[in-house]
Amino acid sequence: MSPGMGAVEWRLFNVCAYGAVGDDKTDNTAAFSACLKAVIDAGGGRMYVPAGVYLGRFTIPAVIRPNWIALEIVGESQPGTVFGTIGRNELPSNNSIIKCLATSGPAVITAEPPAPGPGHFSRVHVVLRDLDVRTCDDPTIGGIDLEWASQCRIENVFVNTGVYNVQASKPTHGTRGLITPACNNGALTILRNVIVTGFHTGIQVNEHTDGDNIVVASNINGLEFVFAHHASRFARLGVYRNTHHITVSGKHGFSIEQMNTEQPGPGQTDDQNIWQTLIYDINDPGNLGIADINYWVVEGNVGAIETFSRNGGASIRARRVGSAPTKNRKTEE
Repeated sequence: MSPGMGAVEWRLFNVCAYGAVGDDKTDNTAAFSACLKAVIDAGGGRMYVPAGVYLGRFTIPAVIRPNWIALEIVGESQPGTVFGTIGRNELPSNNSIIKCLATSGPAVITAEPPAPGPGHFSRVHVVLRDLDVRTCDDPTIGGIDLEWASQCRIENVFVNTGVYNVQASKPTHGTRGLITPACNNGALTILRNVIVTGFHTGIQVNEHTDGDNIVVASNINGLEFVFAHHASRFARLGVYRNTHHITVSGKHGFSIEQMNTEQPGPGQTDDQNIWQTLIYDINDPGNLGIADINYWVVEGNVGAIETFSRNGGASIRARRVGSAPTKNRKTEE
């Protein structure tokens, strides 16, 4: 075996070799922590999670060293990203699923900040790929929290609450499906093929976020743009059954090249999911967003419609695909 090949194998860490069992019964938190420690001690590498349902949390310890490290958590295959606007479905259980049903504490996957805390970032580039990250209906903990990581790339990841999104209960605990790295000197977030369903906020968007083929469904807020020095960009964004598709809570520049939405139509809500009825496409009461959005709206059982609603958003230019841009379009009913 060549030295190069040996080096590659040395940086591949199978969580099962550290005691993890994907039987939907065993608490794997200690096994995950042991594997994470080994990867960090090795200066970075890839954690492999075979197919199975793994109970427990990944808590990535703070990395404090002169050079950043890359830490990957990778599943066996791309998860079945089941979401929709009507009906009833069961979520698949034959992929690499990280599941935590705890009622308090950190997210299912969390990057810890170095002491003394906020403002100091872990020198780690986190890569998550081919994973199903799952908690419970009306979640009391978050899905993925990388606020204090320096950078991340997330690809083929489904963050959910264990139920088909149309059947999700109203989120009442303020939890977030995904928090991207906050403002720091090297902040960068790449999102590809990411689905988030069933949380109070689907994705909390910090600066330098670049997303494509993103879906946020059945959240109170689909995307929430918080304060950022640098702008963010989304290519194709699907927003379905959120109470507010886009919420802006801090000054943030961003663009969305195609925001595609289907809102519930006649006969498509019931007593359990009536909370998923749209209030605003854009909820920016403080007029903090500086943005360009191209949108396409469909109403279930009706078809394509022109209705697009906003609360505030004076500096957000929104245009229906194929039409001339407008700067200060008022709420339409």
